[in-house]
Amino acid sequence: MGKALIIGAGGVAGVAIHKCCQNSDVFEEICIASRTKSKCDAYAQKLAGGKTKITTAQVDADDTKALIALIEREKPDVVLNLALPYQDLTIMDACLATRTNYVDTANYEPLDTAKFEYKWQWAYREKFKEAGITALLGSGFDPGVTGVFCAYAQKHHFDQIDYIDILDANAGDHGYPFATNFNPEINIREVTANGSYYENGKEVITKPMEIKRVYNFPEIGKRDMYLLHHEEIESLAINIKGVKRIRFFMTFSENYLNHLKVLQNVGMTSIEPIDFEGKQIVPLQFLKAVLPDPASLGPRTKGKTNIGCIFRGKKDGKDKTYYLYNVCDHQECYREVGSQAISYTTGVPAMIGAAMLMTGTWKGPGVFNIEEFDPDPFMDALNQFGLPWQESFDPELVD
Repeated sequence: MGKALIIGAGGVAGVAIHKCCQNSDVFEEICIASRTKSKCDAYAQKLAGGKTKITTAQVDADDTKALIALIEREKPDVVLNLALPYQDLTIMDACLATRTNYVDTANYEPLDTAKFEYKWQWAYREKFKEAGITALLGSGFDPGVTGVFCAYAQKHHFDQIDYIDILDANAGDHGYPFATNFNPEINIREVTANGSYYENGKEVITKPMEIKRVYNFPEIGKRDMYLLHHEEIESLAINIKGVKRIRFFMTFSENYLNHLKVLQNVGMTSIEPIDFEGKQIVPLQFLKAVLPDPASLGPRTKGKTNIGCIFRGKKDGKDKTYYLYNVCDHQECYREVGSQAISYTTGVPAMIGAAMLMTGTWKGPGVFNIEEFDPDPFMDALNQFGLPWQESFDPELVD
């Protein structure tokens, strides 16, 4: 079918690479590019001999000229950005210059301030439209699958969705006193930022971890969860017409929060540079360097994740409640692709999003959030490639 250029060689990229090889009818060829070429070469060597042809390259994703040169040399049908959110715009610039379709899993985030919003990428809409290419934003799980779930519920189950609660639970145990299940820098910035939710046309701001609920998750049980700001709220508030409220909750253990509080109190979560022995360092980046690499957690992690959406609204004039979710087992993920479930639940949808553009199943010039496309083929692909979804019509509600 075609060729994808995958930028990034971390845990999520590893899952996406495995899944591209499982979907070789679409991904006849992939090129893996990263700042550290040896990581790309390791994946290529591990998966050599399959139907998908794999090549590798070295590239600095902060360097637009280098990215343009790489894209012009490789001539991919789509660029799958699995680098850091700080690099979204340089990669989008390179895609514009080369008229190449673009997919990512997380919205752009400035390096110097913890801002999770789409305005920088939405500003590219007209440019991508004029270039005749597609940018698909947020093709991970949340954002990503949660947006597809919302589009699916809107298409098949409701005349009007009034309330959406997005619930992200990780009941995995990696055995470390403190570690993060994805990039520590991004994770800690997200958790320590103010929370927010959408209600009646406005964004309501909360203090970090101010709102707590306990929820009994299928296959996991009761877990403490906290309201966070999450980027998909911004796009869903626009694309799910008439919705009254959208909230996002994520589970955290008391142990995790205690460690995080101590790190905050001593300044280790700060993103403000400080002078250390004549050099400028960012405390949070230093903390990232000393914490366990999320990619190393796979063989240690046991338990399951449960991520999904609870919807309330109207169908045929009657009140309706609907819960759509996925349960993923850390150890099963590791046996299949050598990764824990956090990377798996992001890497699988990343591949699917790229496949939607590669096959022309989703198309149209411009910049789009994932819920703007027909959810049905994506939902089918989730069942096919390892993230089967489940549904309930009588779920426990979040008060």
